[in-house]
Amino acid sequence: MRILQLVFTIWLAGASLCTPAAAAEDRQQLRAPVMLANVYHPGIALAEYWVSEKYDGMRAYWDGQQLLTRGGERIHPPAWFIAGWPQTPLDGELWTGRGQFSATVAIARRQNPDDAAWRKMRYMVFDLPAHGGTFDQRLLTLESTVRAMDLSWVQAVRQSRVGDHPSLQKMLAAITKEGGEGLMLHRGASLYRAERNDDLLKLKLHDDAEAQVLAHVPGKGKHQGRLGALLVETAAGQRFKLGSGFSDAERAAPPPVGSWVTYRYRGWNDSGIPRFASFLRVRADMSGAPR
Repeated sequence: MRILQLVFTIWLAGASLCTPAAAAEDRQQLRAPVMLANVYHPGIALAEYWVSEKYDGMRAYWDGQQLLTRGGERIHPPAWFIAGWPQTPLDGELWTGRGQFSATVAIARRQNPDDAAWRKMRYMVFDLPAHGGTFDQRLLTLESTVRAMDLSWVQAVRQSRVGDHPSLQKMLAAITKEGGEGLMLHRGASLYRAERNDDLLKLKLHDDAEAQVLAHVPGKGKHQGRLGALLVETAAGQRFKLGSGFSDAERAAPPPVGSWVTYRYRGWNDSGIPRFASFLRVRADMSGAPR
């Protein structure tokens, strides 16, 4: 009888470790400790910031041994892609070119890497999470680290100073016209902290944000029998319906419940709901909290 009780106790302990709550906790612990960006706003001291292009790729965190998404999922590149990488962590973006977000994510999410597809991939490095110094100091070390790697597909993101806000807007217009997504602004005196604050800012011609799909709302009228809208929730807990911006194919096969989507909007109404929200794309590179 004592043996049976012992076996039951061991089984019960193992079962408790496999509960959804425990699994969620494990995923939380795996989440890459990345720095997150606020949206650019007037009034910042522009002279304190470095400015770079915002690459429309997939955030990838090198922990010294493997590449991870910001949600903590392992990325499986070919062995040659990460051969010779340093043991120190790197923060960057997997990128195959402007306007190629979907293609980049499709390549990066394959469990069995497509060697030919990865030949098109670049790793755009923009920070050194474990350095300990300010961004001004990290930037110098980052550039020397990438030079020492001497790999054509690993590049340090070009950083520059912008003298005034009209020049910043002019730079944004030029990059957007060439197919770029926008700009990133990084405070030179900032330390690397895995949180969202004004040390890192993003600037685009159109505001956008992420939300998680909670449910599919059936369509009516011309959308009878397919998606009418998505019920979504932001990371702050704000819920609203996202009903525009979908193609016929996306309404027929909508983003699954639990996935994250990016939407465009124009400010907020009095209740905090984004105004004129429109579906932009699925964020297939996300799990957990948004960037």
